[in-house]
Amino acid sequence: MTFGGFSSTGDDCPRPEGAVPISAGSSVWRLGDAPARSVTARGGHRRVLLLGWCGATPAELRRLADTALPPDIAWRWPGAYTVVEETPAGVVLHTDPAAALPLYAAAWRGGWAWSTSARVLARLISAPVDARRLVCSILTPSVPAVAGRRTFFAGVEQLAPGSRIELPVDGGSPRCTVRWRPDPVPGPPHHRLREVLSAAVTLRTEAGHDVSCDVSGGLDSTTVAVLAATSLPGERRLDAVTVHPEGDESGADLHYARLASAAYPDRIAHHLLPLAAEHLPYTRISAVPATDEPAPSTLTHARLTGQFRWMRRCFGSRTHLTGDGGDSVLFQPPAHLADLVRHGEWPRAVREAFGWARLRHCPVAPLLRDAAAMARISRRDALSDLAVSLADLADTPASRVRPTADRGDVRWFTLLPMPDWADAAALRLLADAAGGAADTEDTLTGLDASVRILVDEVREVARTAVSDVELAATCGIELHNPFLDPRVMDTVLRTPIEHRPPVHGYKPLLGRAMRHLLPPAVAGRTTKGSFDADHYAGLRVNLPELLDLADGHLAHLGLIDPGRMRRHLREAAAGIPMPLATLEQALSAEAWLRAHHENPGPVWSDTPTRSTHD
Repeated sequence: MTFGGFSSTGDDCPRPEGAVPISAGSSVWRLGDAPARSVTARGGHRRVLLLGWCGATPAELRRLADTALPPDIAWRWPGAYTVVEETPAGVVLHTDPAAALPLYAAAWRGGWAWSTSARVLARLISAPVDARRLVCSILTPSVPAVAGRRTFFAGVEQLAPGSRIELPVDGGSPRCTVRWRPDPVPGPPHHRLREVLSAAVTLRTEAGHDVSCDVSGGLDSTTVAVLAATSLPGERRLDAVTVHPEGDESGADLHYARLASAAYPDRIAHHLLPLAAEHLPYTRISAVPATDEPAPSTLTHARLTGQFRWMRRCFGSRTHLTGDGGDSVLFQPPAHLADLVRHGEWPRAVREAFGWARLRHCPVAPLLRDAAAMARISRRDALSDLAVSLADLADTPASRVRPTADRGDVRWFTLLPMPDWADAAALRLLADAAGGAADTEDTLTGLDASVRILVDEVREVARTAVSDVELAATCGIELHNPFLDPRVMDTVLRTPIEHRPPVHGYKPLLGRAMRHLLPPAVAGRTTKGSFDADHYAGLRVNLPELLDLADGHLAHLGLIDPGRMRRHLREAAAGIPMPLATLEQALSAEAWLRAHHENPGPVWSDTPTRSTHD
């Protein structure tokens, strides 16, 4: 779904080719048929628009016209949506706290243009790709704070999530007021999670058409599938899909998926999709469609689009729900140990450190030392230290590739090993980005470290998931991730420290919330299958195409050394153990750059178009 508009009101503003205004007299437009509703105040001096999937009733929408909007307007109801107010003085945007429907803005002709698509705005202002943002996505994908509000296009900025943002008609600086803070709410959260997650799923099943779900056998997707199956109106059955290796139906994931489906024989139609060689990771990644930014599923593009086309062909799926985002929302980061130390909860910190050490097969003493050290350092100081470390790496190429043991270190930010194919110029851009992040005021000070880290992570996952939604749309599928709904994030992140799960627990909050719906064996599962072997197989099969990607846009921007990148690819394809994270991020970025340059987005037009409400 794509929406946009301007700081000036009126329907004489330009629009992307194919876009139509939401309402007569409004500058707000949409591309596609995403849900959008508007209401005008008596006298016509103010218009309020709800854009996206929102569970507000018609009566609740009507009441918004003549009253001041409440602070929680962007996460009051189920769904992923934004709220727009248009008045003669300008436009006010209310952004959701999860960035599940992110908003972007760019200066344009003395005013402001805004949209849910940074790429669409980039076409409006002829913005080039932002090299610094590219580097952040490749080398520090797990530290979203480094990228800040930058987008992949120079001159286009992401607007702050969970905020009220005024875009003045005269082009003055946007005025931002933070409206959302995940301050603790007393009591255990499992009953609230059950309520908001159920509402998020029900919104899609009641409004969507031909609904299907993933049921991977894991806790997240199975929860969504069971909630969807039990919320479908009438005698409709949910089409649930489990993928498995071709010729092998013995895996644990399929076993648990069958248990869940068998528990609801009248509500779930279980379909198996065997994965063959043409579904391997890295297959045809050069054919990935152009999206707002590199999509998380770029490397598994063949598998994803193959599944979507199969679902459309076999049972006509049009609305598909997944459990994506559950890991980010529900897992407790190791920084929780530092929070326990800071709150003086030493006995609990020691107990949980032992549990984490057993799970990660690492010594407990370093965890407790790291927790005590982290409890004394601020997020800003940690970003400053990170900037210094990155600057040192840029000046000392020999130290870039550092063998590291994943011990679950307790710290604000953890760097991935820096590959030798990363050019020194890229490291300097990264150091500058980290320094800029350290100098940027944090609008969510005072939170526990684990909560502050989760805010960044959930927002990163929710925003990038929009590109996967765009990939699905090319196959005629409307993709939804209910765990990334703002109300779900709000519920989990407001959990007080005494009710937060231990770092070594496997989503106990979700298991407790859903134990009345899930078979006991599924609710109690603490492992999940891995597709790592598929990635190495995909590297070997697709090596020629990947070698060609090494000498592409990233190399021409001076960000990578193509020769070293090709050597790295050959070694990985040969099975030499090495971290694949930065390599995969670079390949995804290169595939995205090729797709973007081949299709830079819709052309803008000044030709008037009738509104959808005319």
